[in-house]
Amino acid sequence: MRITVGGSDAAMGLRALTLEMTNCGAAPYEVNGRPVVLVLNAEDQPEPVAVFQGTGGITTDPEVDAAPQPLTLAPGEKAHATLVWRLLVQDGRSVTGTSLRVAPLPGEPDQLVSPVHLDVGTTGKLGVGPWSKA
Repeated sequence: MRITVGGSDAAMGLRALTLEMTNCGAAPYEVNGRPVVLVLNAEDQPEPVAVFQGTGGITTDPEVDAAPQPLTLAPGEKAHATLVWRLLVQDGRSVTGTSLRVAPLPGEPDQLVSPVHLDVGTTGKLGVGPWSKA
């Protein structure tokens, strides 16, 4: 599996980033869940970000809050998952992620996804949506 950034969107402090997973293997790949995400800073060290399955109260988004559904990706097929966060800066340390460690599912090997720009600010929250067919 190869995971890359598929696109991003930002409006009035609400941010969204799409992760894209491609089956680069020769066999079908079954997925039913959400990616496992760790936010890293410019020194490749983990940032203090709480990662939620779904929006985690960051916003209302039925796609991100949806229950995972079983998918089978044939060789060459893609799936995507959306990350959401809100840029708010109040008192405290502002968090900015420059790369991610992403595993397709819990217990599977992760990979470095870079470059990204996650300007989480002081909220320290990231919502993760389920994988769905691209």
